[in-house]
Amino acid sequence: MSHDFQLSRRSLLMGMVAGSAGMLAQSVPFGRALAASGLTVGFIYVGPRDDYGYNQAHAQGAAALKSLPGIKVTEEENVAETIAVEKTMESMINLDGAKLIFPTSFGYFDPFVLKMARKYPDVTFMHCGGLWKPGLPANAHSYFGYIDEAEYLSGIVAAHVSKKKKLGFVAAKPIPQVLRNINSFTLGARSVDPAITTQVIFTGDWSLPVKEAEATNSLADQGVDVFTCHVDSPKVVIETAEHRGAFTCGYHASQATLAPKGYLTGAEWNWEKVYAGFIADILAGKTLPGLIRGGLKEGTVRTSPYGAAVPAAARSQADAVKAKFEPGDFVIYKGPIKDNKGQTVIAGGVSQGQTDIALESMNYLVEGVVGSVA
Repeated sequence: MSHDFQLSRRSLLMGMVAGSAGMLAQSVPFGRALAASGLTVGFIYVGPRDDYGYNQAHAQGAAALKSLPGIKVTEEENVAETIAVEKTMESMINLDGAKLIFPTSFGYFDPFVLKMARKYPDVTFMHCGGLWKPGLPANAHSYFGYIDEAEYLSGIVAAHVSKKKKLGFVAAKPIPQVLRNINSFTLGARSVDPAITTQVIFTGDWSLPVKEAEATNSLADQGVDVFTCHVDSPKVVIETAEHRGAFTCGYHASQATLAPKGYLTGAEWNWEKVYAGFIADILAGKTLPGLIRGGLKEGTVRTSPYGAAVPAAARSQADAVKAKFEPGDFVIYKGPIKDNKGQTVIAGGVSQGQTDIALESMNYLVEGVVGSVA
């Protein structure tokens, strides 16, 4: 991302929840030693902590840790996905004594986190969003959440509210996590009305406010009446859509205060709960998987409260599906599913549940999405 490296010493925390199989990162003696001597945790943001979005959600989680006994939190914001993040991690390790570091942006992982993990084998690195696999350093981990479950629910609500049956999605980059959100939002909407479409515009980076405003206005000019997004800060998209008289579904954190008339609901991270649980596991000496994921069932993600414009039928349908997500009984990617080029990407009778690792390599847009990954 295009943020300048700053020498402020602030950081944010990221956490985790139940996940799949992985490698041992901490031993019981290490956990007990930390409990006795205290634990310094470093958190690194790619943007500002008050962005109403990705970074703010992590900062809220970090804030929940600061009152825990024996935990020292050091943070740095506006750190680019370049060698700048290496410098920040080394500083946290060598100057602050950090033994646990959360580099939160997608582009930090390879090569920067992996390089630091090899250099500092006694430090645990928890990266948000990267795809961990066997063979990587045992002290480098990946955590994320099935926030597309909440996106699916947002799609249901959006479909009920939209009059023109044209939804808009402003997105940063066509990486698997973003595509999964676009597709799940669209599948949720089309479960209400198969004629609904979602038009997507990729801006090219995580924080490009001018392009985000242009994309929102362009979609509004084309008749889109409900918007959502996957960018670091949804603030511009939400405020621009509100100004245009459109409705919105938020992302990362709540943006309800930015759109008092049009905010419907949103897909939020629940890092406050996740991080507190994660620290408790570390101090108890529990093992950490290499790949850690969780959804509505685990409390990793949540939905924003409904806005006044959400009709009763939308609330009822979304709540009914949410009640199936929470025990893990609802599958979004159940075939047959075609992409927007007409090719079958999931065959009939095939289900790819949330834990199916294949979904983390998603490279297509589903039928009903107007746009291209190229």
